[in-house]
Amino acid sequence: MNRILRPEIECMPRTELEGLQLDYLKRTVPKLYATVPFYKAKMDEMGLDPFRVKTLSDVRYLPVTVKDDLRAAYPYKMFAAPMRDIVRIHASSGTTGSISVVGYTQYDIDMWSECVARSIIAAGGTKDDIIHVAYGYGIFTGGLGLHYGAEWIGACAIPVSGGNTKRQVQFLRDLVTVGGMGCTPSYALLIAETARALGEDPSTFPLRYGIYGAEPWSENIRRELERELGISAYDIYGLSEIMGPGVGFECEYQSGLHINEDHFLVEVLDPETHEPLPDGEYGEIAFTTIDKEGMPLLRYNTRDISRIIPEPCPCGRTTRRLQRIMGRSDDMIIIRGVNVFPSQIEQVLMQFSDRLAPQYQVIVSKKGALDNLEVQVELKPGFDFDEISSLENLHHQVKAAISSELAITIDLKLVEPHAIERTQGKAVRLIDKR
Repeated sequence: MNRILRPEIECMPRTELEGLQLDYLKRTVPKLYATVPFYKAKMDEMGLDPFRVKTLSDVRYLPVTVKDDLRAAYPYKMFAAPMRDIVRIHASSGTTGSISVVGYTQYDIDMWSECVARSIIAAGGTKDDIIHVAYGYGIFTGGLGLHYGAEWIGACAIPVSGGNTKRQVQFLRDLVTVGGMGCTPSYALLIAETARALGEDPSTFPLRYGIYGAEPWSENIRRELERELGISAYDIYGLSEIMGPGVGFECEYQSGLHINEDHFLVEVLDPETHEPLPDGEYGEIAFTTIDKEGMPLLRYNTRDISRIIPEPCPCGRTTRRLQRIMGRSDDMIIIRGVNVFPSQIEQVLMQFSDRLAPQYQVIVSKKGALDNLEVQVELKPGFDFDEISSLENLHHQVKAAISSELAITIDLKLVEPHAIERTQGKAVRLIDKR
């Protein structure tokens, strides 16, 4: 099966691709200077001529944009197109602060739909598929993003959205005759868990692939999803401020996120200096939207932590790849001087997937003057709580493995199945009570 939607773009020689990027960038920077007061003020403050961009490396001299800049511009001050040309508005959830609003022209919607379509084709999707979309619909970009991508390739989209998990099971069993599904990986696991509770075997659902994103997830979670649902599980990456899902996606080799570089210029920045880091080094991911019309952004710092994979992919695409996102720099917690990401803990827990369920929470609190980290994780259904020696042995093994990985001592609490609250969207992994 040919899993490349636009080989003339996705497999374009690097010199030609970079030439295309530069042409777009040379048009976008002066446009932003002329239409967005924020960027005009920034460039004037930096003494930057908007026409000085002559090479792609000149992007390092452009201003970095951060989330607070978008919040301060609420609602429409970052728009580069007049409102009569804006055909849709999405927004961030506002859970970590004020809402930031994103506007799309028809060109932006079409471009976004094709980017998602590329990810579906890369996962093995075809126009004959029925695709179960369990991302949330509405102001969140996930549901409509995957929906339009499915329709772009001519597939049938079922707009189930999130929630009513028993209905999700019914639709996957009865309506998806062949095809795929899309949602957060944690919700996919909840769907599988609910199916089993209803006496269904989720691995018998007529699914071939799942496209999961909107939260960090590990290779061990991939294996759990593939085992539970009998599918191939693929990562998709994006964020509302840049476009939505489809900024990057995995191919059949599942070895990094291919960035749609004909639309997005990607950098990895030093978290302290915002200077670009060499390929292969971990830092904060930043994107410049080089051809977006409604709300182009320069060097938007996502705070997501990853690295650019320098080696070419055997799939034949020439677009650069990002390593799977390991978390956000603002999700990182510092415990007694040690940097900790929840994804590190998840990776350890999934080594015990024969006895532990993929449901956990990390709770940070104070014990006296010191920070304390407690990990709560569910036992798998069927574990015999009366077998005290087995429970104590498992507790010792898991606690030792996490403490070794993080290089700090932690508290561990093994809890009964279903004790941790489930979510229908992004999983709540970290609770900071300090």
